[in-house]
This record gives sequence, structure tokens and C-alpha cells, in this order.
Amino acid sequence: MENDCIFCKIIAGEIPSCKVYEDDNFLAFMDINPAVRGHTLVIPKHHCRNLLDTPDNVGAGFYPVLKKVSLSVKAAFRAEGIYMFQQNEPASGQEVFHSHVHIIPRYKNDDFGKHNPPRLKVEISEIAKDAESIKKNI
Repeated sequence: MENDCIFCKIIAGEIPSCKVYEDDNFLAFMDINPAVRGHTLVIPKHHCRNLLDTPDNVGAGFYPVLKKVSLSVKAAFRAEGIYMFQQNEPASGQEVFHSHVHIIPRYKNDDFGKHNPPRLKVEISEIAKDAESIKKNI
């Protein structure tokens, strides 16, 4: 636990939250500043800064919890889909430095998230070079 981490304080019960799921390793609770009704956060109880800092054994447990909570949010809000996102480091918009995933119920014509940046037009040869650069770092 990090002393100045708001999510660690929620895990410890020092800050109240509206919990929707909890097990030995994960906690899911309602976002107190939701983008839409049903906006839920899933966090590991093990403090890690973000996905890039999450130990593999912790990360392995994330997916089943995300699925369980997402299906519950979808059912509870009669959503047609689920939008999940997660940010790593300040340049991506991360504000709380404890690994977490946002789960947001979506509907066919809700206009949420429709303001995506335009797609780049990149030659396949350049995309192949990018792929090679990534492979070298794996």
C-alpha cells in the first residue's frame, strides 16, 4: 500500500466507496465522477503504478475479473456494449497512479466517445517497419 494513493486508501477502507465486487486480489467500485451511469473501476489490491508496472501474476488475474464485472454492468444497465479503457503515464491522461481499468456501459446511439482523432494514412511498408521496431523490444 502506498500512503498517498487514493485507491490504496479505498482498498484499506480509509476512504468510502460503492463497491460492486471484491475478492482477495481485486476490487471493483463505482467511479465517483462518472462519464455515464454505471461507470465502474476495477483495480488490483496490489499497488502498481499502471499496467506497465503490474506484475505478471497480478495481471493474469485481471481479465477474469474484468469480464465478470463487465457482464454485470452490461446486465444492470441494459447496455448494448461495454467500453473499457486504461491509461499508462501522464502523457496518456493517467491521473491516478494505481493500475485500473474503466468499464463504461454503451448504447448504440449514445454519442459517447465518438470524437476520436482522425486515422493516419501510412504506407504498409512503414507499418511493417514499425512492427519490426516493436518486435525488437519484446
